[in-house]
Amino acid sequence: MKKLLSVALIFVLTFVLTACASAADKKPKVKFNKRQLKKIELVTSERHGSPMIVLREDYSDVPLFGEPVASQAQMVNFINKRNPNPKINCTVPALVNMYYIEGGREGIRPDIAICQAIKETGTWAYGGDVVPEQNNYCGLGTTGGGVKGAFFPSPQIGIRAHIQHLLSYASKRPPKVDIVDPRYDLIKKFRPQIFGKLTKWTDLNGVWAVPGNHYGEDILNLWMEAQMPDGSDASLDAADMKVFLEDDKAAAHVYRGLVNMEREDFYAARDDFQTAVDTEPELTEALFDLALAQEQLKKFDDAIKTYDKLLTVDDKFVNAWHNRGRLKLAKDDFKGAIRDFEAALEIETINPDAYNDIAVAYFRQKKYEDAWNFLQKAAKQSSTNETVKANYDKFSACVKIKK
Repeated sequence: MKKLLSVALIFVLTFVLTACASAADKKPKVKFNKRQLKKIELVTSERHGSPMIVLREDYSDVPLFGEPVASQAQMVNFINKRNPNPKINCTVPALVNMYYIEGGREGIRPDIAICQAIKETGTWAYGGDVVPEQNNYCGLGTTGGGVKGAFFPSPQIGIRAHIQHLLSYASKRPPKVDIVDPRYDLIKKFRPQIFGKLTKWTDLNGVWAVPGNHYGEDILNLWMEAQMPDGSDASLDAADMKVFLEDDKAAAHVYRGLVNMEREDFYAARDDFQTAVDTEPELTEALFDLALAQEQLKKFDDAIKTYDKLLTVDDKFVNAWHNRGRLKLAKDDFKGAIRDFEAALEIETINPDAYNDIAVAYFRQKKYEDAWNFLQKAAKQSSTNETVKANYDKFSACVKIKK
């Protein structure tokens, strides 16, 4: 009897546990209002990525010595964009020209020296211990706590002192003109471990400023920003000069292509990027920019082929996967588009745009359950993505969930 009761108890327990597990695994029923779903449209995310400049130098390798890369006109524009009313005792073009004269005399890169001055002065807005009347653009002699540091009689002498101080780090040869840097001899006498031994901008980390972590990188970030082309005549002139000199043909044509993109001259941009690709077929920046220009011209088949080439060069280029997927989706190549978005997700797992666009691909095939599942994944990853939010709100109004 006891044995029968035990068996019965085990049976009951097993039944109850199975029922509980089944209830736990049971998913809520989703009912789609297909009539309403036919009246809405889900939209794809925006194209990913911006046109890319060619960077040949690693930040850790950029030397203090060398020729300027940015033109004087570019540096003037860069300063004016950052601060239309800089507190300097001369015009902005005069300031820039003096840096190129003083830097050129000593071999110090003037465009990057200007970017150091931008960092030190807040683009000549000041606000710290130094005041505009000092003509001290690099913090010479300042130690904080109200110590103003060196005063110079004119902007040119202040710039000369800045260049000479950089020279004291980069070379043991004396300046070519009389020394005006009040700390030049102090570096030479009391800091022999660095006098003439720091050859790169990143070597200034922890030396020019303390602790100065990423000090050189901050300067070089400004320098790269100054070089980024816009649609101005100054950028176009600089670009034409790069192409004329042909020191780096592919990079020069990419640069001019970027200017033409900013000027919305997409045919000229495409031709420049194509020349860059013809010159250097595996230059990823040129391939990506060419595809973007082809998209602007609505040459979608050409853009897909360019993305094909790019992805054979770099199969981890997530923006290329995403953009090619969008183009395939526009051509109703749903399987191809989904494969591209899935490839993007393998590289970048937090990617609500990819989930959204997979949802769109399924939605356009009227595979509403798959579309709803992927749209939920997109919404789960981002509550601020406007495209995802708009699609989710429209779709969810056509869905009823029963538990």
